[in-house]
Amino acid sequence: MVTRDNVDDACRIEVAPEQTEYVAPVPHSPAEAYVNRETAWPRLVCAGGEPVAFVMGGFDPGAAIEWFRCGIWRLNVAAAHQGKGYGRFAVEALFEEARRRGERRASVLWKPGEAGPEGCYRKLGFEPTGDEFHGQIVGALDL
Repeated sequence: MVTRDNVDDACRIEVAPEQTEYVAPVPHSPAEAYVNRETAWPRLVCAGGEPVAFVMGGFDPGAAIEWFRCGIWRLNVAAAHQGKGYGRFAVEALFEEARRRGERRASVLWKPGEAGPEGCYRKLGFEPTGDEFHGQIVGALDL
């Protein structure tokens, strides 16, 4: 969980430079979580006491748009820690929380591009739905 004691650590997580156009920086997330308190689920992943990844999920079963009911809002893995399984760990924790809440499907949106996160999300099991939202591909998987 992101708390007042570790929010600064979370905000220091930076993705690789070529990835910055595909994901908002972590410092945007606490503000989003604050204004979406009822639906946001921000979590910090640490390894050996060092912050290595950040994930923010959203849980809003009453959302009018299906892909906003349960899914990943943001996933940032520190550049030096990519490829070590921390992103998968973070997403699996989100899936566990989704199942605990009775959700059966999770979604994610990604901006297409060479350095974008599509490969990562597809490895995690997300498949494009055929929908797009503001130029982003909508992916989903059954939990």
